[in-house]
Amino acid sequence: MDKLTEIMAWKRQEIAAQIRDVSLKELSELNSSLPVPPSFATALRRDDGQLAVIAEIKRRSPSVGAIASKASAPEQALKYQAAGASALSVLTDYKFFGGELNDLREVTAQFRKSSPALPCLRKDFMVHPIQVLEARESGASAILIIVRALDDEEISTLFAAAYAAGLDALFEIHNEADLARAVTHGAKIIGVNNRDLAVFTTDLAISEHLIPQFPDGVIAVSESGIFCATEASRARASGANAVLVGEALMKAPDTGALLYEIATA
Repeated sequence: MDKLTEIMAWKRQEIAAQIRDVSLKELSELNSSLPVPPSFATALRRDDGQLAVIAEIKRRSPSVGAIASKASAPEQALKYQAAGASALSVLTDYKFFGGELNDLREVTAQFRKSSPALPCLRKDFMVHPIQVLEARESGASAILIIVRALDDEEISTLFAAAYAAGLDALFEIHNEADLARAVTHGAKIIGVNNRDLAVFTTDLAISEHLIPQFPDGVIAVSESGIFCATEASRARASGANAVLVGEALMKAPDTGALLYEIATA
């Protein structure tokens, strides 16, 4: 069993007890009852010519192990806010990444007290609309849809749920087949994961190959393998509007300096 298959199998088992019918009407009513979250899509299209940086809060990962195991999510969010991040990615999977849904709640609550609020992606392995409902209740602006991990019915269901809940959806792809499926589903934001989640090898050439094939108007994100201006410059040259950076920023001695270096590459 490859790593992504293992993670998805665990995720389905983990949420099994929570699963119930979640209608689009319920999600729409929830959306209407809550404050409008900042737009994830808008944040990824900067008007100053810089790359948008999606700064990730990640304590550990299957590929490298511990990164910052004791990191406080709200404190890290404030660092990223001060450093000029365009948006945040908050890991809410505990077993493999050391995150919790409460991290997202605490980060968005923190932003309500210290503007400007940055839009937050709920970074998790989404399989059911109940997770979309949780994301909206927790203040997220977007959810993740990993194309290769889901069948077309699941993708359609999650995308419709996100729309009803007032959330953007980041479609994550790794190859041309994934891209074709994302486009067929009408994805407006597509992220190329340069890391193969099956075996956890990373190659920035995947973004360089796939992003030029994106339809006009789609927001392009390059994810994984971005550690400094060199990789960020390659992502920008491929056509990326944004980069998602986790490990490098979590470990950086000067978060602001590294984020600026990446954004202006």
